[in-house]
Amino acid sequence: MNIDSSRPGLSPGQVSCLLALEDGLTFAGVGFGAGGTTSGELVFNTSMTGYQEILTDPSYAGQVVTMTCPEMGNYGGNDLDMESGKIFARGMVVRHLSRRYSSWRAGFSLSHFLSQQGVIGIAEVDTRAVTRHIRDRGAMRCAISTEILDRQELVALAASSKEMAGADLTAEVTTGTPYKLGDSGHRVAVIDFGVKQNILNNLLKHGFQLTVFPAGTCAEEIMASEPEALFLSNGPGDPAACTKILSEIPKLLAPGLPVFGICLGHQLLAIALGAKTYKLKFGHRGGNQPVRDLTSGKVEITCQNHGFAVEQATLPDLLELTHVNLNDGSVEGFKHKQLPLFCVQYHPEASPGPRDSSYLFKRFADLVETSKK
Repeated sequence: MNIDSSRPGLSPGQVSCLLALEDGLTFAGVGFGAGGTTSGELVFNTSMTGYQEILTDPSYAGQVVTMTCPEMGNYGGNDLDMESGKIFARGMVVRHLSRRYSSWRAGFSLSHFLSQQGVIGIAEVDTRAVTRHIRDRGAMRCAISTEILDRQELVALAASSKEMAGADLTAEVTTGTPYKLGDSGHRVAVIDFGVKQNILNNLLKHGFQLTVFPAGTCAEEIMASEPEALFLSNGPGDPAACTKILSEIPKLLAPGLPVFGICLGHQLLAIALGAKTYKLKFGHRGGNQPVRDLTSGKVEITCQNHGFAVEQATLPDLLELTHVNLNDGSVEGFKHKQLPLFCVQYHPEASPGPRDSSYLFKRFADLVETSKK
């Protein structure tokens, strides 16, 4: 890594870094974490805390995350707040990186965490300007580099990178082999499209015995484990591009087992049951999204992370809309009118975010118990 302390605004030991968007907009800043060059879809997250959980959420595969809260890294990181085994985000954009971190739980700094994982971060960027630009023009491809500081060259790299629409990224984030968690309770088959650790924690908390399967597992193999219920997890990418997975879902639904889906699992169930999905302009990412539960009338503040949504007008008659986003009216959940199946677009497990929606895991447990009786 070349250290450039001669440029105005750089202190000794700091590294020049450049962020370039595919439409030609660029931001100069200071690199942290690993050096090098990366590219991905540039998105923003409005959470004030939880950067470690966000970075390790497999649903961020293929994306560069801009944090709208101006101060990042002030409480460090630790081994307990991992949502997966590694960082899946391709890069991080922040306004100010704290020089010191302080927390009784902390074991390392944010910069050290990114460096150890080989992930590039850029600080001293006007993240409000980045966010406003994405909100106006939509999420777009970007590139970050401590090596390529020529603006035109980095813009060209961003524009030539892979688009999120049409991308099936489940193979990048799923488990390599099936594994079991829990040794008692009703047997649940978890299809791992990029499942977060706290989803598994919540399922275990409600007394389930889990078998976690890779995303590409055929329905016959899953059903051979004799599950009493199915769970379809969160994950990254375009749901419509997951053609192999979509071909297996109808076979999984045929036995009529209780089914719960979250995020990508929700979208895949919608497509398999006859609905369509579309790409949101800039997505929903953060811990402050208001959702109305149409079955109870209550409003819950939710944790969300998705760039695609289910098109409400395409929901077939056999599906009942149960949750809507109060910001834009988009579909946040539905249930089947005949089968014991329900799903939500948002993240009831939080991490980070509020726990208003944790009741959904109890709803799933009750559904499984009722179906057994």
